Amino acid sequence: MNWLRNFMYGRYGVDQLGNFLFISYIILFVISLFVPYVGFLCYALIIYSLFRMFSKQIYKRQAENEWFLSKTTGIRKFFNRQKNKWKYRKTHKYLKCPHCHQYLRVPKGKGNITITCPTCHQQFDKRT
Repeated sequence: MNWLRNFMYGRYGVDQLGNFLFISYIILFVISLFVPYVGFLCYALIIYSLFRMFSKQIYKRQAENEWFLSKTTGIRKFFNRQKNKWKYRKTHKYLKCPHCHQYLRVPKGKGNITITCPTCHQQFDKRT
């Protein structure tokens, strides 16, 4: 195990972009079983992913990851919101403010309540 630790010392390793590239590789690999020319794209993805993982240019790889995270912010927020809705589905209800469209989490089973939006401070009534 020490040889792996010594080998990876000073190298970039795995980040969110690397995980995305690897998952994309797996999906394209399955597709390439049915479509023959997709295999070249699979090889390109895995080679680029390994290049990023073993790279010693840490600042460049961090910049690439920051760019990726900035472009996928909306998608990641959507999936995190869906995950939280599923996690708290029994105890809370998610509503959207009719004025600023901010998502709000309110407790279930309280009847008619007046909700104050923390962003725009507008009040509205809802049944939970």
